[in-house]
Amino acid sequence: MPNDNLHVAAAIIVRDGRILAAQRSHGMKDGWELPGGKLEPGESAEQACRREIREELGIELGVLWPFSTVRHDYPELSITMDVFCAPVPAVTELQMLDHEALRWLDRDSLLSVDWLAADLEVVRSLGLSWSDVFEDMHL
Repeated sequence: MPNDNLHVAAAIIVRDGRILAAQRSHGMKDGWELPGGKLEPGESAEQACRREIREELGIELGVLWPFSTVRHDYPELSITMDVFCAPVPAVTELQMLDHEALRWLDRDSLLSVDWLAADLEVVRSLGLSWSDVFEDMHL
């Protein structure tokens, strides 16, 4: 069992019926992830999600809907990841401030990238509930 516990927040960024997958330029850079990052002391998961997306992609998120919380043990650390759905307008221009690559994926291409293990759990859940999520949130 890993010693280090990390609490992170991530966003399922939604635009035109697709979600954003990001590949980091450092750290766990071989896998794809939902953008986001570590909570800072005294910060809520929602605050961290907004800050991390601003720092990584250069955009301000509007409405956030809680989607799930995932706990995953990697060999070197355990993470708790709070995940939010975040719709963004089609005209939103993303910057690659912390990533090597970005891809927009629809439901049929969700598994076309090599997701990090914790993110894969979320993506599989999203794939199963895709219609409900997108209908309920008017996305």
